[in-house]
Amino acid sequence: MIIPVRCFTCGFLIADKWDEYKKRIDEGEDSDRILDDLNVKRWCCRRMLISHVDLIEEFLPFT
Repeated sequence: MIIPVRCFTCGFLIADKWDEYKKRIDEGEDSDRILDDLNVKRWCCRRMLISHVDLIEEFLPFT
């Protein structure tokens, strides 16, 4: 739904990186390079960004 504010495992702040990550993924960049540029080094934090599915736009019409 909405990107979590912090990584569930280590507590690293990841929500502030979502918009930049999503924009660069849509432009066709490699996710490994984007995450390195955003200083997301831990595998648990990378998992949070890579595996997130943004469903908020699909739920908004029902509110």
